[in-house]
Amino acid sequence: MKDTPAKLREVTLDEALTMAIAFQQRGQLDEAEQVYRKVFEVVPDHADALHYAGVLAHQQGRSEHGVSLIQRSLEIDPDRPDCYNNLGIIFRALGRLDDAVAAYRQAIALDPGHANAHSNLGIILRAQGHLVEAEAAYRAAIRLNPAHIDAYHNLGVLLSSLRRTKEAVICYCKVTTLSPHHPEARRLLALAYRTLGEHDKATAIFEEWLAEEPGNPVAQHMLAACSGRDVPRRASDAYVEKIFDDFASSFDSKLAHLSYQAPQLVAAMLADSGIRAGKSLDVLDAGCGTGLCGPLVAPYARRLIGVDLSARMLMQAREKGVYDELVKAELTTYVRQCRGAFDVIISADTLVYFGGLEDVFAAAFDALRPGGLLIFSVEEAVPPVETYRIESHGRYGHTRSYIERALSQAGFEAHVVRAELRMESGVPVDGLVVRATRRH
Repeated sequence: MKDTPAKLREVTLDEALTMAIAFQQRGQLDEAEQVYRKVFEVVPDHADALHYAGVLAHQQGRSEHGVSLIQRSLEIDPDRPDCYNNLGIIFRALGRLDDAVAAYRQAIALDPGHANAHSNLGIILRAQGHLVEAEAAYRAAIRLNPAHIDAYHNLGVLLSSLRRTKEAVICYCKVTTLSPHHPEARRLLALAYRTLGEHDKATAIFEEWLAEEPGNPVAQHMLAACSGRDVPRRASDAYVEKIFDDFASSFDSKLAHLSYQAPQLVAAMLADSGIRAGKSLDVLDAGCGTGLCGPLVAPYARRLIGVDLSARMLMQAREKGVYDELVKAELTTYVRQCRGAFDVIISADTLVYFGGLEDVFAAAFDALRPGGLLIFSVEEAVPPVETYRIESHGRYGHTRSYIERALSQAGFEAHVVRAELRMESGVPVDGLVVRATRRH
Protein backbone atom coordinates (compact mmCIF):
# COMPACT_ATOMS: atom_id res chain seq x y z
CA MET A 1 0.00 0.00 0.00
CA LYS A 2 1.16 3.55 -0.74
CA ASP A 3 1.94 5.69 2.30
CA THR A 4 -0.82 8.23 1.66
CA PRO A 5 -3.88 9.47 3.57
CA ALA A 6 -6.11 8.19 0.78
CA LYS A 7 -5.43 4.61 1.94
CA LEU A 8 -6.47 5.17 5.55
CA ARG A 9 -9.30 2.68 5.24
CA GLU A 10 -6.65 -0.04 5.06
CA VAL A 11 -5.01 0.76 8.42
CA THR A 12 -6.06 0.63 12.05
CA LEU A 13 -6.67 3.75 14.12
CA ASP A 14 -3.35 3.34 15.94
CA GLU A 15 -1.53 2.87 12.65
CA ALA A 16 -3.18 5.98 11.26
CA LEU A 17 -2.06 8.02 14.26
CA THR A 18 1.48 6.68 13.89
CA MET A 19 1.37 7.63 10.21
CA ALA A 20 0.22 11.18 11.01
CA ILE A 21 2.97 11.67 13.57
CA ALA A 22 5.55 10.36 11.08
CA PHE A 23 4.33 12.85 8.45
CA GLN A 24 4.52 15.59 11.07
CA GLN A 25 8.07 14.70 12.08
CA ARG A 26 9.18 14.74 8.43
CA GLY A 27 7.68 18.20 7.93
CA GLN A 28 4.86 16.93 5.69
CA LEU A 29 2.31 19.00 7.56
CA ASP A 30 -0.50 18.99 5.00
CA GLU A 31 -0.37 15.20 4.77
CA ALA A 32 -0.40 14.91 8.57
CA GLU A 33 -3.44 17.19 8.74
CA GLN A 34 -5.34 14.99 6.26
CA VAL A 35 -4.67 11.91 8.39
CA TYR A 36 -5.80 13.60 11.61
CA ARG A 37 -9.03 14.64 9.87
CA LYS A 38 -9.63 11.00 8.90
CA VAL A 39 -8.98 9.94 12.51
CA PHE A 40 -11.48 12.50 13.81
CA GLU A 41 -14.11 11.19 11.38
CA VAL A 42 -13.87 7.89 13.23
CA VAL A 43 -13.17 9.12 16.79
CA PRO A 44 -13.85 12.88 17.20
CA ASP A 45 -12.57 12.92 20.79
CA HIS A 46 -9.39 10.90 20.43
CA ALA A 47 -7.17 12.48 23.10
CA ASP A 48 -3.80 11.70 21.52
CA ALA A 49 -4.94 12.79 18.07
CA LEU A 50 -6.26 16.08 19.50
CA HIS A 51 -2.95 16.67 21.25
CA TYR A 52 -0.78 16.05 18.21
CA ALA A 53 -3.18 17.91 15.91
CA GLY A 54 -2.84 20.86 18.29
CA VAL A 55 0.93 20.74 17.94
CA LEU A 56 0.47 20.54 14.18
CA ALA A 57 -1.80 23.59 14.13
CA HIS A 58 0.92 25.52 15.97
CA GLN A 59 3.50 24.36 13.42
CA GLN A 60 1.22 25.64 10.67
CA GLY A 61 0.97 29.09 12.27
CA ARG A 62 -2.51 28.52 13.78
CA SER A 63 -1.40 28.62 17.40
CA GLU A 64 -4.69 29.69 18.98
CA HIS A 65 -6.42 26.75 17.32
CA GLY A 66 -3.60 24.55 18.57
CA VAL A 67 -4.29 25.69 22.13
CA SER A 68 -7.99 24.81 21.83
CA LEU A 69 -7.22 21.32 20.48
CA ILE A 70 -4.76 20.52 23.25
CA GLN A 71 -7.12 21.85 25.89
CA ARG A 72 -9.86 19.57 24.50
CA SER A 73 -7.40 16.70 24.70
CA LEU A 74 -6.66 17.47 28.36
CA GLU A 75 -10.37 17.64 29.19
CA ILE A 76 -10.61 14.04 28.00
CA ASP A 77 -7.39 12.81 29.64
CA PRO A 78 -5.94 15.37 32.08
CA ASP A 79 -3.03 13.38 33.51
CA ARG A 80 -0.49 13.80 30.69
CA PRO A 81 2.52 15.98 31.50
CA ASP A 82 3.76 16.04 27.88
CA CYS A 83 0.52 17.67 26.80
CA TYR A 84 0.91 20.41 29.38
CA ASN A 85 4.52 20.90 28.32
CA ASN A 86 3.52 21.34 24.67
CA LEU A 87 0.68 23.63 25.70
CA GLY A 88 3.24 25.77 27.52
CA ILE A 89 5.38 25.94 24.39
CA ILE A 90 2.46 27.29 22.38
CA PHE A 91 1.47 29.77 25.09
CA ARG A 92 5.05 31.03 25.09
CA ALA A 93 4.95 31.54 21.31
CA LEU A 94 1.73 33.51 21.73
CA GLY A 95 3.28 35.70 24.41
CA ARG A 96 0.91 34.34 27.07
CA LEU A 97 3.69 33.90 29.59
CA ASP A 98 1.58 33.46 32.73
CA ASP A 99 -0.41 30.73 31.00
CA ALA A 100 2.85 29.10 29.90
CA VAL A 101 4.15 29.09 33.47
CA ALA A 102 0.92 27.50 34.70
CA ALA A 103 1.13 24.80 32.02
CA TYR A 104 4.76 23.95 32.80
CA ARG A 105 4.07 23.86 36.53
CA GLN A 106 1.17 21.47 35.92
CA ALA A 107 3.45 19.23 33.86
CA ILE A 108 5.96 19.20 36.73
CA ALA A 109 3.22 18.52 39.29
CA LEU A 110 2.19 15.46 37.29
CA ASP A 111 5.79 14.38 36.69
CA PRO A 112 8.43 16.04 38.91
CA GLY A 113 11.09 14.34 36.81
CA HIS A 114 10.03 16.04 33.58
CA ALA A 115 13.34 17.70 32.68
CA ASN A 116 11.99 19.48 29.59
CA ALA A 117 9.22 21.14 31.58
CA HIS A 118 11.76 22.41 34.13
CA SER A 119 13.97 23.78 31.35
CA ASN A 120 11.05 25.40 29.55
CA LEU A 121 9.81 26.90 32.80
CA GLY A 122 13.22 28.48 33.24
CA ILE A 123 12.90 30.21 29.86
CA ILE A 124 9.64 31.88 30.86
CA LEU A 125 10.80 32.80 34.35
CA ARG A 126 13.84 34.49 32.83
CA ALA A 127 11.65 36.36 30.35
CA GLN A 128 9.57 37.58 33.30
CA GLY A 129 12.65 38.75 35.15
CA HIS A 130 12.59 36.02 37.83
CA LEU A 131 16.27 35.22 37.39
CA VAL A 132 16.90 33.30 40.61
CA GLU A 133 13.91 31.04 39.96
CA ALA A 134 14.94 30.62 36.33
CA GLU A 135 18.42 29.49 37.32
CA ALA A 136 16.91 26.99 39.76
CA ALA A 137 14.64 25.61 37.01
CA TYR A 138 17.55 25.15 34.60
CA ARG A 139 19.64 23.45 37.27
CA ALA A 140 16.72 21.15 38.12
CA ALA A 141 16.53 20.11 34.45
CA ILE A 142 20.28 19.43 34.41
CA ARG A 143 20.08 17.44 37.65
CA LEU A 144 17.33 15.29 36.15
CA ASN A 145 19.08 14.97 32.79
CA PRO A 146 22.82 15.71 32.91
CA ALA A 147 22.88 15.66 29.11
CA HIS A 148 20.14 18.30 28.71
CA ILE A 149 21.71 20.52 26.05
CA ASP A 150 19.01 23.21 26.03
CA ALA A 151 19.16 23.64 29.81
CA TYR A 152 22.93 24.08 29.76
CA HIS A 153 22.65 26.50 26.85
CA ASN A 154 19.92 28.60 28.46
CA LEU A 155 21.68 28.58 31.81
CA GLY A 156 24.80 29.88 30.06
CA VAL A 157 22.78 32.71 28.48
CA LEU A 158 21.33 33.60 31.88
CA LEU A 159 24.73 33.57 33.58
CA SER A 160 26.19 35.73 30.81
CA SER A 161 23.45 38.29 31.36
CA LEU A 162 24.38 38.35 35.05
CA ARG A 163 28.07 38.84 34.12
CA ARG A 164 28.92 35.47 35.64
CA THR A 165 30.95 34.84 32.51
CA LYS A 166 33.29 32.15 33.82
CA GLU A 167 30.28 30.06 34.90
CA ALA A 168 28.68 30.70 31.50
CA VAL A 169 31.82 29.39 29.77
CA ILE A 170 31.46 26.13 31.70
CA CYS A 171 27.88 25.77 30.45
CA TYR A 172 28.75 26.51 26.83
CA CYS A 173 31.69 24.10 27.00
CA LYS A 174 29.31 21.42 28.27
CA VAL A 175 26.98 22.07 25.34
CA THR A 176 29.80 21.81 22.80
CA THR A 177 30.96 18.59 24.48
CA LEU A 178 27.48 17.08 24.22
CA SER A 179 26.86 18.54 20.76
CA PRO A 180 30.19 19.50 19.14
CA HIS A 181 28.52 21.23 16.19
CA HIS A 182 25.98 23.27 18.18
CA PRO A 183 26.29 26.62 16.34
CA GLU A 184 24.74 28.95 18.90
CA ALA A 185 26.75 27.53 21.80
CA ARG A 186 29.93 27.89 19.76
CA ARG A 187 29.11 31.52 19.03
CA LEU A 188 28.23 32.31 22.64
CA LEU A 189 31.30 30.53 23.96
CA ALA A 190 33.48 32.66 21.70
CA LEU A 191 31.73 35.85 22.86
CA ALA A 192 32.19 34.79 26.47
CA TYR A 193 35.92 34.32 25.86
CA ARG A 194 36.01 37.81 24.29
CA THR A 195 34.35 39.21 27.41
CA LEU A 196 37.03 37.54 29.53
CA GLY A 197 39.72 39.06 27.32
CA GLU A 198 40.75 35.68 25.87
CA HIS A 199 40.59 36.83 22.26
CA ASP A 200 42.80 34.06 20.85
CA LYS A 201 40.44 31.39 22.20
CA ALA A 202 37.45 33.20 20.70
CA THR A 203 39.08 33.48 17.29
CA ALA A 204 40.17 29.83 17.39
CA ILE A 205 36.56 28.68 17.86
CA PHE A 206 35.44 30.31 14.63
CA GLU A 207 38.54 29.19 12.74
CA GLU A 208 37.93 25.57 13.79
CA TRP A 209 34.26 25.92 12.86
CA LEU A 210 35.16 27.15 9.38
CA ALA A 211 37.69 24.36 8.95
CA GLU A 212 34.90 21.87 9.62
CA GLU A 213 32.25 23.74 7.60
CA PRO A 214 33.94 25.85 4.89
CA GLY A 215 31.65 28.65 3.80
CA ASN A 216 29.37 28.54 6.85
CA PRO A 217 27.91 32.07 6.86
CA VAL A 218 27.65 32.36 10.65
CA ALA A 219 31.22 31.19 11.23
CA GLN A 220 32.52 33.47 8.47
CA HIS A 221 30.76 36.56 9.76
CA MET A 222 31.60 35.97 13.40
CA LEU A 223 35.26 35.28 12.63
CA ALA A 224 35.44 38.66 10.88
CA ALA A 225 33.70 40.33 13.83
CA CYS A 226 35.92 38.61 16.36
CA SER A 227 39.27 38.97 14.59
CA GLY A 228 38.76 42.22 12.69
CA ARG A 229 40.01 40.49 9.52
CA ASP A 230 38.17 40.63 6.17
CA VAL A 231 35.27 42.57 7.67
CA PRO A 232 32.40 42.77 5.13
CA ARG A 233 30.75 46.07 4.30
CA ARG A 234 27.49 44.47 5.46
CA ALA A 235 26.38 41.11 6.83
CA SER A 236 25.71 38.61 4.07
CA ASP A 237 22.18 37.62 3.13
CA ALA A 238 22.98 34.04 4.12
CA TYR A 239 24.12 35.11 7.59
CA VAL A 240 21.07 37.29 8.25
CA GLU A 241 18.64 34.67 6.95
CA LYS A 242 20.21 31.89 9.00
CA ILE A 243 20.39 33.89 12.24
CA PHE A 244 16.81 35.10 12.09
CA ASP A 245 15.23 31.91 10.81
CA ASP A 246 16.74 30.16 13.84
CA PHE A 247 15.69 32.99 16.17
CA ALA A 248 12.14 33.51 14.88
CA SER A 249 10.08 31.34 17.23
CA SER A 250 11.51 32.91 20.39
CA PHE A 251 12.28 36.39 19.06
CA ASP A 252 9.50 38.38 20.71
CA SER A 253 9.79 36.77 24.14
CA LYS A 254 13.58 37.09 24.23
CA LEU A 255 13.50 40.74 23.26
CA ALA A 256 10.82 41.44 25.87
CA HIS A 257 13.26 40.17 28.50
CA LEU A 258 15.96 42.49 27.11
CA SER A 259 13.69 45.55 27.58
CA TYR A 260 13.80 46.02 23.81
CA GLN A 261 12.68 49.54 22.94
CA ALA A 262 13.59 50.09 19.26
CA PRO A 263 10.05 49.63 17.82
CA GLN A 264 8.56 52.01 20.39
CA LEU A 265 11.34 54.55 19.81
CA VAL A 266 10.86 54.44 16.03
CA ALA A 267 7.07 54.80 16.42
CA ALA A 268 7.55 57.71 18.82
CA MET A 269 9.80 59.43 16.29
CA LEU A 270 7.03 59.07 13.70
CA ALA A 271 4.45 60.50 16.12
CA ASP A 272 6.79 63.38 16.94
CA SER A 273 6.92 64.33 13.25
CA GLY A 274 3.45 65.86 13.57
CA ILE A 275 1.86 63.51 11.04
CA ARG A 276 -1.70 62.62 11.98
CA ALA A 277 -2.52 58.95 12.54
CA GLY A 278 -5.23 58.93 9.90
CA LYS A 279 -4.49 55.79 7.85
CA SER A 280 -3.47 57.97 4.92
CA LEU A 281 0.15 56.94 4.27
CA ASP A 282 1.92 54.24 2.31
CA VAL A 283 4.37 52.76 4.82
CA LEU A 284 7.23 50.28 4.42
CA ASP A 285 8.53 48.36 7.43
CA ALA A 286 12.04 47.56 6.18
CA GLY A 287 13.39 44.54 8.01
CA CYS A 288 10.04 43.93 9.68
CA GLY A 289 11.10 40.73 11.47
CA THR A 290 8.22 39.33 13.51
CA GLY A 291 6.24 42.53 13.01
CA LEU A 292 6.82 44.30 16.32
CA CYS A 293 6.61 47.70 14.59
CA GLY A 294 3.48 46.82 12.62
CA PRO A 295 0.78 47.46 15.24
CA LEU A 296 2.54 50.68 16.31
CA VAL A 297 2.56 52.26 12.84
CA ALA A 298 -0.62 50.69 11.44
CA PRO A 299 -2.77 53.69 12.55
CA TYR A 300 -0.81 55.84 10.07
CA ALA A 301 -0.95 53.42 7.17
CA ARG A 302 -3.33 53.30 4.24
CA ARG A 303 -1.09 50.47 3.08
CA LEU A 304 1.53 48.75 5.24
CA ILE A 305 4.15 46.51 3.63
CA GLY A 306 6.79 44.49 5.47
CA VAL A 307 9.97 43.16 3.88
CA ASP A 308 12.44 40.76 5.47
CA LEU A 309 14.97 38.10 4.47
CA SER A 310 13.74 35.54 7.01
CA ALA A 311 10.77 33.44 5.93
CA ARG A 312 10.20 32.30 9.50
CA MET A 313 10.17 35.87 10.78
CA LEU A 314 7.59 36.73 8.13
CA MET A 315 5.41 33.84 9.32
CA GLN A 316 5.39 35.40 12.78
CA ALA A 317 4.67 38.85 11.32
CA ARG A 318 1.70 37.47 9.42
CA GLU A 319 0.09 36.45 12.71
CA LYS A 320 0.05 40.12 13.80
CA GLY A 321 -2.68 40.66 11.19
CA VAL A 322 -1.72 44.27 10.37
CA TYR A 323 0.32 44.02 7.16
CA ASP A 324 -1.27 44.37 3.75
CA GLU A 325 1.68 42.60 2.15
CA LEU A 326 4.74 40.74 3.41
CA VAL A 327 7.69 40.25 1.05
CA LYS A 328 10.72 37.98 1.42
CA ALA A 329 13.60 39.98 -0.04
CA GLU A 330 16.85 41.73 0.77
CA LEU A 331 16.05 45.22 2.01
CA THR A 332 18.11 47.38 -0.36
CA THR A 333 17.24 45.31 -3.42
CA TYR A 334 13.54 45.59 -2.68
CA VAL A 335 13.58 49.32 -1.89
CA ARG A 336 15.40 50.07 -5.17
CA GLN A 337 12.40 48.63 -7.04
CA CYS A 338 9.91 50.95 -5.30
CA ARG A 339 10.62 54.35 -6.79
CA GLY A 340 8.26 56.97 -5.34
CA ALA A 341 6.11 54.32 -3.67
CA PHE A 342 6.17 55.34 0.00
CA ASP A 343 5.47 58.23 2.33
CA VAL A 344 7.28 56.62 5.26
CA ILE A 345 9.98 53.95 5.58
CA ILE A 346 10.69 52.65 9.07
CA SER A 347 13.45 50.28 10.12
CA ALA A 348 13.97 49.21 13.72
CA ASP A 349 17.35 47.60 14.45
CA THR A 350 17.84 46.32 10.91
CA LEU A 351 20.58 48.67 9.73
CA VAL A 352 22.81 47.28 12.50
CA TYR A 353 23.56 44.50 10.00
CA PHE A 354 24.92 47.05 7.52
CA GLY A 355 28.25 48.82 7.78
CA GLY A 356 28.21 51.35 4.97
CA LEU A 357 24.75 52.89 4.63
CA GLU A 358 25.15 55.02 1.51
CA ASP A 359 23.40 52.51 -0.78
CA VAL A 360 20.51 52.07 1.65
CA PHE A 361 20.01 55.82 1.98
CA ALA A 362 20.13 56.36 -1.78
CA ALA A 363 17.55 53.62 -2.36
CA ALA A 364 15.32 55.05 0.38
CA PHE A 365 15.54 58.53 -1.14
CA ASP A 366 14.29 57.23 -4.49
CA ALA A 367 11.54 55.13 -2.86
CA LEU A 368 10.14 58.05 -0.86
CA ARG A 369 7.91 60.78 -2.17
CA PRO A 370 8.99 64.41 -1.65
CA GLY A 371 8.84 65.21 2.05
CA GLY A 372 8.76 61.52 2.93
CA LEU A 373 10.32 60.17 6.10
CA LEU A 374 12.98 57.54 6.72
CA ILE A 375 12.95 56.58 10.41
CA PHE A 376 15.39 54.04 11.83
CA SER A 377 17.55 53.00 14.75
CA VAL A 378 21.20 51.97 14.86
CA GLU A 379 23.67 51.18 17.61
CA GLU A 380 26.05 54.04 18.32
CA ALA A 381 29.79 53.79 17.85
CA VAL A 382 31.86 56.48 19.49
CA PRO A 383 35.24 58.06 18.65
CA PRO A 384 37.93 57.15 17.80
CA VAL A 385 35.68 55.30 15.34
CA GLU A 386 35.09 57.69 12.42
CA THR A 387 32.29 56.00 10.48
CA TYR A 388 31.25 52.51 11.56
CA ARG A 389 32.73 49.31 12.91
CA ILE A 390 31.69 45.71 13.39
CA GLU A 391 31.32 44.69 17.03
CA SER A 392 32.26 41.33 18.50
CA HIS A 393 28.59 40.26 18.63
CA GLY A 394 28.37 40.62 14.84
CA ARG A 395 26.33 43.82 14.56
CA TYR A 396 27.66 47.16 13.33
CA GLY A 397 27.83 50.38 15.29
CA HIS A 398 27.71 53.78 13.54
CA THR A 399 28.88 57.20 14.63
CA ARG A 400 26.43 60.06 14.74
CA SER A 401 28.62 62.19 12.47
CA TYR A 402 28.70 59.46 9.82
CA ILE A 403 24.92 59.01 9.90
CA GLU A 404 24.31 62.75 9.54
CA ARG A 405 26.88 63.14 6.76
CA ALA A 406 25.66 60.14 4.75
CA LEU A 407 22.03 61.24 5.02
CA SER A 408 22.86 64.77 3.91
CA GLN A 409 24.77 63.47 0.90
CA ALA A 410 21.74 61.31 -0.02
CA GLY A 411 19.39 64.31 0.07
CA PHE A 412 17.91 64.08 3.57
CA GLU A 413 17.63 66.45 6.50
CA ALA A 414 18.25 64.48 9.69
CA HIS A 415 16.98 64.74 13.24
CA VAL A 416 18.98 62.42 15.53
CA VAL A 417 18.45 61.53 19.18
CA ARG A 418 20.35 59.20 21.48
CA ALA A 419 18.46 56.40 23.27
CA GLU A 420 18.94 53.08 25.03
CA LEU A 421 17.75 50.39 22.62
CA ARG A 422 17.88 47.32 24.88
CA MET A 423 19.82 45.60 27.63
CA GLU A 424 22.61 43.18 26.75
CA SER A 425 24.56 41.21 29.36
CA GLY A 426 23.04 43.52 31.94
CA VAL A 427 24.34 46.68 30.22
CA PRO A 428 22.27 49.23 28.24
CA VAL A 429 22.95 49.29 24.49
CA ASP A 430 23.34 52.91 23.38
CA GLY A 431 21.78 53.77 20.07
CA LEU A 432 20.68 56.51 17.72
CA VAL A 433 17.10 57.00 16.59
CA VAL A 434 16.93 58.98 13.36
CA ARG A 435 14.17 60.76 11.46
CA ALA A 436 15.37 61.77 8.02
CA THR A 437 13.16 63.94 5.82
CA ARG A 438 13.51 63.69 2.04
CA ARG A 439 14.17 67.09 0.56
CA HIS A 440 11.76 68.15 -2.18
